[in-house]
Amino acid sequence: MTILLSALILGLMGSFHCAGMCGPIAIALPLHGNTVPQKIFGGTLYNIGRTITYGVMGALFGLLGQGISMIGFQQKISVIMGVIMIISVLFPALFKNQYRMDKSWFSLVGKLKKSIGQMFSIRSFSSLFFIGLLNGLLPCGLVYIAIAGAIGTGDIAQGTFYMILFGLGTIPMMLTISLAGNMMGLALRNRINKLIPVLVVVVGLLFILRGLDLGIPFLSPEKQKIEQKFENSLEKNTTSLIQESKGDCCTKK
Repeated sequence: MTILLSALILGLMGSFHCAGMCGPIAIALPLHGNTVPQKIFGGTLYNIGRTITYGVMGALFGLLGQGISMIGFQQKISVIMGVIMIISVLFPALFKNQYRMDKSWFSLVGKLKKSIGQMFSIRSFSSLFFIGLLNGLLPCGLVYIAIAGAIGTGDIAQGTFYMILFGLGTIPMMLTISLAGNMMGLALRNRINKLIPVLVVVVGLLFILRGLDLGIPFLSPEKQKIEQKFENSLEKNTTSLIQESKGDCCTKK
């Protein structure tokens, strides 16, 4: 529960960073409608689109984490993801070339931006929703941190929920920017941006604690309890399948 809550806080605090990085897109959104409620609805659709994309990412990377945990590395993957988060803050030089990828990647991002640009000429609620869906795929360091968290959950459902909460956390700021423009002063934004690395380190520490098997409720559950829970779930599913199989056999007879 604490880990999932950290995703929401990361989204809330990280949205101040988004105000500088994605603010121009939010300001330029072709909000459909002539009344304030209509514009709020359009801006909300855009942000829901982003959040859905994040949720799909969470499912994919949560599935990856679940696959790793099924072979007995759930605790280790949680620690590794936490360490990666902290390293990204303490040694940012290691990640300064994160966008220097091959030409095929740049081509893909270029096509994505072109598609988003084309939708800006369509003033409709559906176009705002699809702009949000595509915008969620654009490269973003903060999203990468959230993805690391989704992997660290070691579960497809929790990974999905983690990324959805992260997306929901960014909505208040991004919706405000879409409606009112960039009203936040640069000085205030810089102050809040300085807190984001601290928050990332805190989230990283939470994941490390989660994987250290310290027996702390909600923060660091014991490995034996996790394994017992998994075994009970597996046994329950197996028993259910056997009963269903017997029932089918009896029906055929």
